Amino acid sequence: MALAHNPQTDAAALVGNNYTVRVLEPSRPAVDEAPFFADDPASPGADADAVTPTTAGTQSWEELIRDRPDLAGFARTHWLANRGPLPAVPRNYPAARNAFHRLAYSVVAEARRSANGKFGLRYTHRGFGTPFFGDDEQVRVEGAELVHQHGDRVVDTPITTLRAAAEFVGIAPTTEAAEHDSPPLGDLDEPLAVTPEAGEFLGQWYGLAWAVLEELRATPDAFDPERVQLWPGHFDPALAVGNAETNGRATYGMSPGDDAHDEPYVYVGAWGDVDRSDPYWNEQNFNGASLPYSDIVSSPDPYQVVLDFVRAGYDKLNAA
Repeated sequence: MALAHNPQTDAAALVGNNYTVRVLEPSRPAVDEAPFFADDPASPGADADAVTPTTAGTQSWEELIRDRPDLAGFARTHWLANRGPLPAVPRNYPAARNAFHRLAYSVVAEARRSANGKFGLRYTHRGFGTPFFGDDEQVRVEGAELVHQHGDRVVDTPITTLRAAAEFVGIAPTTEAAEHDSPPLGDLDEPLAVTPEAGEFLGQWYGLAWAVLEELRATPDAFDPERVQLWPGHFDPALAVGNAETNGRATYGMSPGDDAHDEPYVYVGAWGDVDRSDPYWNEQNFNGASLPYSDIVSSPDPYQVVLDFVRAGYDKLNAA
């Protein structure tokens, strides 16, 4: 059974009153101010003394758990620090991924879009979901369960069909957030091929993505970094950073896979020309570079492997 959560408050209570903490997941209260209508949970903001999941604050979670080993398990499972190895890709993963993708753009994102016009999603523990919106409302996926939180009231249900999911949330499924590479909406009454293993796997992948991309965003003197968003139409977390006028801007993201890639991959999508004589720029399906899951999962420290890869792309595009 899903429980009501408020990730930043929950983490602060666990750590203790001596610290102000930041996390990777969206937290309450809902933000109703343009342009984002969403919180920015990883950023230390004006509180320079915050403990953050990146190196942007005075102290990182990684540094905190050296003195507080009792927090290591919590930090690992929420991708704040002590980030361990990744699991193997689940069986029948492409079918499950496409089912979650359809649910993401047609129901989960639509619940937020119908309230404030925004459809960006986030990493949430064990899956993905909306930032809090409206009257502290959130729709999220945990494993193979659909969770609807309203303040401290939480209801959940097994994911079965798109129609049932939409009725549970109280919206009509649409393709408003779909993109050219989204799977078709399809039959609303067709059983969705989701599995708990695939849902948990996506949660792990998105947690790693948020940890890496928020650290990239925190790069000192980074040029015009966007916020990290999980775009429901593409189903990948990404941000753009770099100077387009100097050919330095690119989109950095972590796809759960697509028609050209059965497994997840990390990518750097350059906005301008790249030097194809450099083996780093290896991707044949778009203008950029990619790192396949098979090159990440074997590492005991996938976070560092992925961070090194995206930083290499940033440095190549933004060399002085």
